[in-house]
Amino acid sequence: MLHVPVLLEESLDFLLHDLSGTYLDLTFGRGSHSQELLNRLSPLGRLHAVDRDLEAVSFAKENIADPRFSIYHSNYSEVNSLFYKQRFDGILLDLGTCSTHLDNPFRGFSFQSDGPLDMRMDMSSGFSAAEWLNSAPEKEISNILYEYGDEKSSRKIAKAIVKFRSIKPLQSTIELTKIIETVLKRTGKTHPATKSFQAIRIHVNNELYHLKIALSKLQNVLKVGGVVVIISFHSLEDRIVKNFFKPEIEEPPKDIPINTSVKETYRCIKKKIKPSPNEIKMNPRSRSAIMRVFLKL
Repeated sequence: MLHVPVLLEESLDFLLHDLSGTYLDLTFGRGSHSQELLNRLSPLGRLHAVDRDLEAVSFAKENIADPRFSIYHSNYSEVNSLFYKQRFDGILLDLGTCSTHLDNPFRGFSFQSDGPLDMRMDMSSGFSAAEWLNSAPEKEISNILYEYGDEKSSRKIAKAIVKFRSIKPLQSTIELTKIIETVLKRTGKTHPATKSFQAIRIHVNNELYHLKIALSKLQNVLKVGGVVVIISFHSLEDRIVKNFFKPEIEEPPKDIPINTSVKETYRCIKKKIKPSPNEIKMNPRSRSAIMRVFLKL
């Protein structure tokens, strides 16, 4: 399945305020947003892209032959060191897992097909899901499932994982799925392994940490008047984004003199944009997406 971009029109409508400007796609994926950005930019425009997945970088180099485009293999939390001399008119972060990850059983992201239990977005570094699940203490596994997946049965699932690995190492997605299914029975549309797989993926890739670091560095590479567009896919991401850009003082206390200004780096342009019913119908994976847009002052 090809990767279907979420909120494509809405995100680019806010992002592209200067068609001759320089833009940054920090989550290239399979380039759906980047391709459309290049289609709309003038011959003077420029687009840089980043992805921590080597497959995504290879895809970009093989499929985008445009002198206005550059791709870098890196985590977006390294944006400062990558572009310390560059200032952008707009920056896009589409935080969702690429469909090609979910649809490729060899990457280990999906509970719907069997494959090695990896889940790393950057397979050239870090530890796999199997390595962590086979070595982490039961309490740590339980805490991660609860904190990052809001899994109410986290203790029971962690206990079942530890019991399984005491007999043989946990190696495949289907093994993990079956373990979870012994604890939770399917009662609705949501598969019982959904929350656990999300939590493990977030932990293995240290996603929330890297998001916080990236957000703190954006102002260093964004022009005054530049726009940041961020698309989140679960409440943990969206909460981090919302709280980071929230002004420290929304209304100055009455005892502060009237001429005292509150220093703000950003102004929120759009608080919460969700996909249309038609987009959700065409692409059910978009249903959890939330887009927020900010302007650097």
